[in-house]
Amino acid sequence: MRRTVITLRVNGETHSLDVEPSTPLLYVLRNDLGLRGPRFGCGLGQCGTCTVLMDGRAIRSCMRPVSRAEGEITTLEGLSADGELDPVQQAWIDEQVPQCGYCQNGQILTAKALLDRNPEPSDEEIRQGMNGALCRCMTYYRIQSAVKRASEAIANGEGGEVDR
Repeated sequence: MRRTVITLRVNGETHSLDVEPSTPLLYVLRNDLGLRGPRFGCGLGQCGTCTVLMDGRAIRSCMRPVSRAEGEITTLEGLSADGELDPVQQAWIDEQVPQCGYCQNGQILTAKALLDRNPEPSDEEIRQGMNGALCRCMTYYRIQSAVKRASEAIANGEGGEVDR
């Protein structure tokens, strides 16, 4: 196995890591950087639990080799800033979306990418935009409500407070 130093920018911080270039980004984020937001689900890029944002686009980190991770990577841990939850995170709390919670990383980051592209999506656009993020607990109606609530909060310039 050939190792090389790879530089990643994750949640606003730069990291230089000595890793094998074909290692999935998910493994580097979890094992080397200690981030627990992205999770291993199916390993095939189909369930969405491993989703991260790369330059604002939702990508599946289980399928992306670390050598192809470019630009700013944002994980669930990187959404809140300056003591404020992202409006999507706050909407998830307000709508009480999670049941088991396993898929929530992928749901929240997929919703964030959707709302960054389209801040006022219709119900159909929400369903289409969230289509690849699976929820075994079937909280899809709550997820849709949370995306709508986040859209309204963004339109009103609202954030959420981080509980510490």
